[in-house]
Amino acid sequence: MSLRFIYGRSGSGKSYYCFEDIKKKLKKDEEHPLILLVPEQFSFQTEKNLIHYIGENAMERARVLSFKRLAQVVFNEVGGIIHQHINESGKSMLIYKIMQEHAYRLKIFNKAATREGFVSTMSELITEFKRYNISPEILYGANDTIQDQNLQWKMEDISLIYSQFEENLHKKYIDSEDDLSLLLERLDKSKLFYNAEVWIDEFFDYTPQQYNILEKIMNQAKRVNITLATNSLNETRAIDNLDLFYPTKSTEDKILKIAERNNISFDKPIALNCSPCYRFKESKELSHMEQNIFAYPYRIFKGDTEDICMFKALNKYSEIEDTARDILKLVRDRGYRFKDIAVVTGDLDGYENLIRAIFDEHSILYFIDKKREIVSNPLIVLILSSIEVIVKRWSYEAVFRYLKTGLTDISRKDIDLIENYVLANGIRGKKWTTEEPWSYRIKYSFSGDEISEAEQESLNKINELRFKIAKPLMEFHENIKGKKTGKEMCHALYDFLIKLNIEEKTQALIQVFKEENLLDKVNEYRQIWDAIVDIMDQIAEVINEDKIDSEVFGRILKSGFEEYELGLIPPAIDQILVSSVQRIRSHDIKALYIVGVNDGVFPGAIADEGILTDLERESLRENGLELAKDTKSLAFEEQFLTYITLTIMSKYLRLSYPIASLEGKSLRPSIVISRMKRIFPQLCEKSNIIAKHTEEEDIEMISTPKATFNELISELRGSSEEINLSKVWLDVYRWYRDRDKWNRKLNTILQGFSYSNDAEILDTQKVRKLYGHNMSISVSRLEKYASCPFAYFVKYGLNAKDRKVYKLTSPDLGSFMHEILDNFTKYLGEKNLSWENADKSLYETAIGNLVDEKIQSTPGAIFNSSPRYEHMTRGIKKILIRTLEVIGEQIKRGDFKPQGSELSFNFNGDFPPISVELHSGEKVNLIGRVDRLDTLKEEEGTYIRIIDYKSGNKKFSLIDVYYGLQLQLLVYLDALLTDLEEEIKNNTLPAGVLYFKIDDPIVKGTGKETYEEIEKKILSRLKMNGLLLEDVDIIKAMDRQIDKYSDILPVALSSKGEFYKNVMGSLATKEEFDILRAYVKKTIVNLCEEMLEGNISIKPYKKKESTPCGFCEYSPICQFDSSLDGNSYKNIQEKSTDEVWEMIKKDITTF
Repeated sequence: MSLRFIYGRSGSGKSYYCFEDIKKKLKKDEEHPLILLVPEQFSFQTEKNLIHYIGENAMERARVLSFKRLAQVVFNEVGGIIHQHINESGKSMLIYKIMQEHAYRLKIFNKAATREGFVSTMSELITEFKRYNISPEILYGANDTIQDQNLQWKMEDISLIYSQFEENLHKKYIDSEDDLSLLLERLDKSKLFYNAEVWIDEFFDYTPQQYNILEKIMNQAKRVNITLATNSLNETRAIDNLDLFYPTKSTEDKILKIAERNNISFDKPIALNCSPCYRFKESKELSHMEQNIFAYPYRIFKGDTEDICMFKALNKYSEIEDTARDILKLVRDRGYRFKDIAVVTGDLDGYENLIRAIFDEHSILYFIDKKREIVSNPLIVLILSSIEVIVKRWSYEAVFRYLKTGLTDISRKDIDLIENYVLANGIRGKKWTTEEPWSYRIKYSFSGDEISEAEQESLNKINELRFKIAKPLMEFHENIKGKKTGKEMCHALYDFLIKLNIEEKTQALIQVFKEENLLDKVNEYRQIWDAIVDIMDQIAEVINEDKIDSEVFGRILKSGFEEYELGLIPPAIDQILVSSVQRIRSHDIKALYIVGVNDGVFPGAIADEGILTDLERESLRENGLELAKDTKSLAFEEQFLTYITLTIMSKYLRLSYPIASLEGKSLRPSIVISRMKRIFPQLCEKSNIIAKHTEEEDIEMISTPKATFNELISELRGSSEEINLSKVWLDVYRWYRDRDKWNRKLNTILQGFSYSNDAEILDTQKVRKLYGHNMSISVSRLEKYASCPFAYFVKYGLNAKDRKVYKLTSPDLGSFMHEILDNFTKYLGEKNLSWENADKSLYETAIGNLVDEKIQSTPGAIFNSSPRYEHMTRGIKKILIRTLEVIGEQIKRGDFKPQGSELSFNFNGDFPPISVELHSGEKVNLIGRVDRLDTLKEEEGTYIRIIDYKSGNKKFSLIDVYYGLQLQLLVYLDALLTDLEEEIKNNTLPAGVLYFKIDDPIVKGTGKETYEEIEKKILSRLKMNGLLLEDVDIIKAMDRQIDKYSDILPVALSSKGEFYKNVMGSLATKEEFDILRAYVKKTIVNLCEEMLEGNISIKPYKKKESTPCGFCEYSPICQFDSSLDGNSYKNIQEKSTDEVWEMIKKDITTF
């Protein structure tokens, strides 16, 4: 029995020496076994390498084993395994079950099981305990000596979970982590290592479990050879944790202690620290880098650096693009094969999708060495969402997550149809499972119009789909409702999947992926069904006869799926290896690309401390529990891992890093970058941040047809015309132009370059099809047109609609409150009451009844749909009562009396449509509705006042009138002045147009105000705004109590009975009203003519910072961008009232 170290720096040829040593032993006739022990993830590659170096007869006596495979060999020889292994998913599911069952006993972690990722972290901690030979009993014992109360409670919880895990596990299963403990017991009975020579390679540290096994092997084997990646052996036995090779020297010290403890002889070590190292014999730069990258002090390399390159990229995307081009250059110009190349990163999750997309575009074959999670696979989503449907009572999210997996028999078109209906009507819960057909209106509203034939046909289709969707889910839910055993739950789930023909659908998808050459997907879907069956088998055993409900079943399933990973086999031989820093190990890598060489990525930042903090680990260590390293120790190891990664290639190294994330966030380069620059002052750092457009740079951009085509498009976009292209890109352009396959695509894109985001004028025929002859249009729609012609065209011409969602929008609420206010006016007439004798008691009674009646008479009314909306209803009633109080007070204070509400201008309305004659002689009918009409009869005639109720903050603006954005009130005023004059046979005069806000405001106070003072403040807050006749008598007739500033009108009078100057913007003379009426008519004619001439320009207004675009639902259609040619706002400049009047008068004279 002897021990020998084979040591040397990275790349010194330690593995090669082991192969040569084995080769020599094989040539001798000795019969003793030859065993090469390596980490599990390297066993397959090591077998390949051994056969490559020695030949196929290498495996006759030599065996390549990992600790895991060693355990299987020994168990097969002497026995040992009596139970089936549980996988990581099974462990997580068992831990979740334990934490649920014993939540009442847990002091710290009683609610942690449902926390994202906690079960997985607990599973990792239990694995750590096992690797460090810590049993539940040892944990319980150590807990007695812990002083910190919080740590003591935490360890009590962990001990409970761990002990219950072990107790439940060993009834039917064995944890793979227990294999090494069992191996330790069985090794004495095995003859595997007797008189054997053993080589142990590629380890730089071992767990206590593994050290114990090494001790057994060293006591049985003829000789044990252990490789150490270090510059020297630690003869003084003093270890400096700042030493680059600290992890290896620490390992050496532990092995020496084992040898001394067992009186094992120490053979002369093999030192392989020659210069240059074996791996770097063809590259002086790489050899120098290996010697100096973490040396203090370091030596500067004085020559040129061809074998080491550096690239600074704008972002990750451009970094991987340039990486792909450089790989193709190596393959094309220097004879490399894809299998000679590896791409490594410290952030594989962040780079994976980019690598897939860009390497596919460049036709680079690759294999990503990463186990694939299955939780996002559509089949897993279908399973979890089908259970979620019952747990969350048929919530919208659960139902449509289930449907959109693509694994049901419902087409995407039908899913969209029923989804729109469900969203519009707020369908959830038992509405899905009732036997009664759905009869909710597809277009719900507060009006009771009858259902059309087309709507009924669509409703029939929706009900047919609804029953088709609900039937299998209801059957499944019937089979898992209540509490069932794990086996019963799994049987129900399996039957559900079989009825959906999931296995056949999976096979069909595999065939599609094969045809599309998506080999990764083929591998994934080939394993997914077996994975699901495996997890269900483990649930059935783990839960056993315990009964659980569907919610717990779903959570246990989810915890199992989250931990399950698929190991994918490389689908080809000649492909690039893409790997993480932690997994990359190979002796066949000639060229290495390290991407993402940024601070915190390479070297990597140490992850969170986990369940046990560094301080808690230190406390446990002081109490005799040796655990895995804390974050500080791991940080030292990260430097060693970085060194190993930087030295695994033999001929070419390229480091690259982005200076910004894809979101534009600044990123710092790694310390490795600055270190390399100091060691290699001649090192050339290329960059694509600022394009120089040299001929050499242009040529480097040329790679595969698809990738180069995209680069050509970028060049064409920057050059505008092909004649401005460089010679290289002009040749490239001609190459694509002369090939039919690419020519059509090129021409399409070139046409796109000339695209202008302008909406062309519609021809007359199309206009007539959209709007018809003798057009009828509401005044509010004309205002919409003035706001933006294109938005009007999309909404009213194309009739485009946003998807209706079952919620109360501002327009819905406004319409509802308008209708209630109108109904109140009718209520007063029916009861022979007037505003003068109405009081708060009447308002409260009437509003309560009117609102309730309206809700009950509206099918599918949203106000009854949830407690939230019922609460909102109470709030709406309060607002309406306050509104009526204020309106009543405003009416009582004046002599103007309401003559009607919700008066319509329409063919069957209170008044005929407002007829407007265009210059062509064609007539346009304007329709609309007046919220309230007030009149005052005087000797000179009848004064007319129009009031518009608004649920928002609408302010009268003369400049908005000028630009056609506020026309309604003035159009209605003009029409009523004419119509009423004929009806009442009396002169009619304008008194004003006003906006009133429907609200119940909160006012500030000191807390000392009386009720009357508070009411006065509220009245003032709800003061109307608009344009009134500049006539003191008329103003006093509107507010008899006016004292300086009116509480109800936007005016103020001095003690002399004159208007204050600061309110003149709210006043207009009779002549100015006449001018305004004429101007509004002119504006309407202009807008109608523009519309009928086909103007649909993308021309929104802009007033200060306000534009209609912020609230426009059609922005994704118009793609308005003021930075584009042809896109600009209709700017509305702020003007004084006098300036606006001058502009209006000037325009009138030209009418």
